Amino acid sequence: MNAKKALILVGVALVLFYVITQPGQAAEAVQGILGWLQDGAEAIITFVRNLFA
Repeated sequence: MNAKKALILVGVALVLFYVITQPGQAAEAVQGILGWLQDGAEAIITFVRNLFA
């Protein structure tokens, strides 16, 4: 097994452990990330609209 696969497996195991042991905090973290991505997408859309307005 190469190092890349091992790191991916360790990462997946840590995420699963976090989700199983602290599901409320994991859900809040995902909501925060999705909110950040939404804000970024809205900023890009606003930029493009203003660019062609």
